[in-house]
Amino acid sequence: MIRGRLLDLQLDAPGIRQLLRGDDVRLLIDGAAEDILARVKDALPPGTPVSVARYTTDRGAAAVTIADIRGMAWQARDGVLTRAVAQAGLEFKAWQQ
Repeated sequence: MIRGRLLDLQLDAPGIRQLLRGDDVRLLIDGAAEDILARVKDALPPGTPVSVARYTTDRGAAAVTIADIRGMAWQARDGVLTRAVAQAGLEFKAWQQ
């Protein structure tokens, strides 16, 4: 309520969906993924394979993966992915299947 008036707020679900799947959000996601990729590579031994998989669900998304058997140990011991995400100003969430 603003000074005695009610606001009529209606969400445009199709418009929001279109925005989240659009090119602008894709550019933001891809930029963040590349930033995280670079930070992870810097934290690991040279030549360690790290990749970005871009995909779309109900919105643009990306996953950064350490493609080395030691990746889980580095994450568990040192938090390399968690730290890279935090340094990029984002929040880390474990993959849920």
